[in-house]
Amino acid sequence: MGKRVDMETKKTSLYKLHQDCNAKFVEFAGYQMPIQYSDGIVEEHKFTRTHSGIFDVSHMGQLFIYGKEDLIKDLEKIFPLDLKNLKLHHSKYSFLMNSDAGIHDDLIITKIEDGFLIILNAACKQNDFKILKKLLNDRYKMVLDDKRSLIAIQGPKSADILNDAVEGVKDLNFMTGKWFVLNEQKIYVTRSGYTGEDGFEVSVSNELADKFTRKLIKNGAKLIGLGARDTLRLEAGLCLYGHELDKDKTPVEANLRWAISKERILKGDFIGSDIIIKQLNDGVSKVRVGIKPEGRIIAREKTKIFNQSDLYIGEITSGTFGPSVNGPVAMGYVENEFSKKDTKVFLEVRGKKHPANVCGLPFYKKSYVKGANQWVK
Repeated sequence: MGKRVDMETKKTSLYKLHQDCNAKFVEFAGYQMPIQYSDGIVEEHKFTRTHSGIFDVSHMGQLFIYGKEDLIKDLEKIFPLDLKNLKLHHSKYSFLMNSDAGIHDDLIITKIEDGFLIILNAACKQNDFKILKKLLNDRYKMVLDDKRSLIAIQGPKSADILNDAVEGVKDLNFMTGKWFVLNEQKIYVTRSGYTGEDGFEVSVSNELADKFTRKLIKNGAKLIGLGARDTLRLEAGLCLYGHELDKDKTPVEANLRWAISKERILKGDFIGSDIIIKQLNDGVSKVRVGIKPEGRIIAREKTKIFNQSDLYIGEITSGTFGPSVNGPVAMGYVENEFSKKDTKVFLEVRGKKHPANVCGLPFYKKSYVKGANQWVK
């Protein structure tokens, strides 16, 4: 078990379960969170890829915004999404941006009856709430619900394991959701995730969360910590806020233009749209790429990237050992002229420069359920 917890540090409703399963804890975004269990990060990673892993992501924000027609119009002024054509219980990946198109947060927005459910990053959720409240002029009912836990179940066996507990979830398509009833309480399940695997995210009341998760474990899934969550998402080429994304980076620079609605670009009436349109037309000076070091060297965040002429051209934002690819993987930003696939670069680790190559993303790819080809957080 981890060290004694500061009174200020929050705990999720699964804290006791994490203790029972011998979690090693770290503080993350103000919460006491499991980084790994006794099997260790590599084994947890492999188990998720081959079987089914459970992730406690209850520290993330579940923001419910309720309203009718005007709400869609007002949210379209904020998010670069075609929300008026988003079907009920369908989800989209998007961003909350500032006027310079810098990213306050990346998020998943789902259309539900009478409004939207937005999943926010843990470290950003309070600030996001304030920003959205101000932008929407307090016109709508907004609930950042801390009475609900969020539990992700990821991996090839997840559909069968979860369906045994919540009948009907295996019929969900990628990036769609639905309300289900569990122990006479409503739970919301979406088919989505952050690992590069088929999986689900379940919004469940805090009082049901422990019992529900123990049933998934009994059915054959295992608890997985934040350590393996990071190696899984990095292999899948997915961004982590505070690393690949922040207020100094735009969605175009982050190579996420696919997430911006073409129709909205034509209208250009959302926050940051002037910058986005200019960058789409004129290009950007830096861009996010995948980087594969040669050999076994691990290039961590802030590692400097150089070209073949020994000129500084960028920086690593995330790097680790990828258990599924059996080698080091990294992402970072480089000057655009060096962003082509197979460009030779050098990474400065402990004062020495090591060869690497710019590569396509993801590092590890599976064919997903129902033809889905882009697994996002």
